[in-house]
Amino acid sequence: MERQDVLPIIKTYHNFLSTVSLDYIRPLMEKIDWQDRLIEIKGSKGVGKTTLMLQHILQSFPNVDDTLYVSLDNLWFQSYSLKELADWFYLQGGKYLFLDEVHYYPHWQTAIKNLIDEYADLHIAFTGSSMLQLEAGEGDLSRRLIDYHLPGLSFREYLRFEGVAELAAHSLEDILQNHVQISFAVKEQLGNIQPYFDAYLQHGYYPFYKSVRSGYEIRLQHVVNQVLECDYPIVDDVTVSTIEKTKKMLMVLAQSVPQMPTMNTLYGQLETGRNQGLKMLYALARADLLMLLTDKTKNLKTLSRPEKIFLHNTNLMYALGAKIEIGTVRETFFLNQVQEVVPVCYPAKGDFLVNDQYLFEVGGASKTFEQIKDVPNSFLAVDNTETGYKNRIPLWMFGLLY
Repeated sequence: MERQDVLPIIKTYHNFLSTVSLDYIRPLMEKIDWQDRLIEIKGSKGVGKTTLMLQHILQSFPNVDDTLYVSLDNLWFQSYSLKELADWFYLQGGKYLFLDEVHYYPHWQTAIKNLIDEYADLHIAFTGSSMLQLEAGEGDLSRRLIDYHLPGLSFREYLRFEGVAELAAHSLEDILQNHVQISFAVKEQLGNIQPYFDAYLQHGYYPFYKSVRSGYEIRLQHVVNQVLECDYPIVDDVTVSTIEKTKKMLMVLAQSVPQMPTMNTLYGQLETGRNQGLKMLYALARADLLMLLTDKTKNLKTLSRPEKIFLHNTNLMYALGAKIEIGTVRETFFLNQVQEVVPVCYPAKGDFLVNDQYLFEVGGASKTFEQIKDVPNSFLAVDNTETGYKNRIPLWMFGLLY
C-alpha cells in the first residue's frame, strides 16, 4: 500500500481533529490508562466517544501523525482491509491506532487480535456500540482488553458543560450523610438550582444538544433510528422484520412506562413469542434505550421478565413523544443517574433498592415517608427542593454522582 492510498483516511482524520474542542473534557479521560495496549470504550450513540478519543490525541501527541484515527464504517474499507492499513501505519513508525465504530468491521475481534499478536508494541483503542458483546468463539479479546463505559452527561457534567458551575462529584454515601452541606455549597455557585435542573431533564444528557438546540429532539429520534436500523442488525444479526418489531416495541413502551404492560398482550401486538419478545426487550436495554428494573441486580444475559420498564433517560421521554408525567420523569432521572455508579433493584416496598441497602421513594416536595415508614435506611428523593433535611434529599443531588 502506498501513501496515496491512505491519503483519504489521513485527510478525514485531520478534518475531525480540526473541529475538536478541548474546552470540556469528560471525567472518564482521567480514568482511562491510555498506556494499556488494548482499550475498549463503549457507550450509546451520541454520548461523545469519538470526541473523547480525538481529545486524547490532541492532548497527548505533539505530532498527531504519530497516531492514526479511523472510523471503521468508512467506505474506504470496501477497497482495503484493516490489516493493510495497520501494516502501512506501523511501517511508518506508528504505534497508536484509534478505531471508531468497530462493530461495523466484519470479524473485527479476529482482526484486532491478530494485530495485537503480530505487533508487540502496537496500542489500539477502539469504540463500539453499547450493544456490543465480545464473542468468546471468535478472536476472544475478553482477557486482553480493558473496557470502559461512557455514559451521557450527568447533571453535574451538564452544569460544567454549560459553563455555569464546576462541582465536585460525590459518592452515594457522601450525599446520604452530608447532603445539606453539599447543597449549601452548590447554591452558593448556582443560586436558583431548579431552572438548570429542569433544562437538563429535557436536553442535557447527550452532549450534541449544544450544536442542535432547536432540533435536538429530531436529532435524538434520528440517533434512535440509527441504533436500531444500523447497529442492531450488525451486532445481533437480526432480520428487517425483527428491527421493525423492536422499533414498535420501543414506541409502545414509551407510552406506558414505567408501569409494566401485560407482556403477553405486548407480544401479541408485535406478533412475536415470549422468547423473541424478551430478546428484543433486552436488546433495547443494551442499546441504552430502556432501563429494566428487576428484583435482582441487573444481568442482561439472563432474560427474565423485568418488574418495571423505563426509557433510558429523560431526554428520550421528550424526544419519543412519551406521556410526560412528572412522577415518571423524576423516577427516570433517579434511576438513570444512580445505576451508573451502584446497582439498583426493584424492592418489595418503595420505588428503588439501591446497593442492596438503601430504600428510596421518589416524589415531589410534598412527598412523605408514609409508604416506607419504619424501614431502616430509607430515604426520600424529592423534586422542587433545594436543601434537604435528614433522610429527605433533593432529587437533583443524585446528578452529582459522576
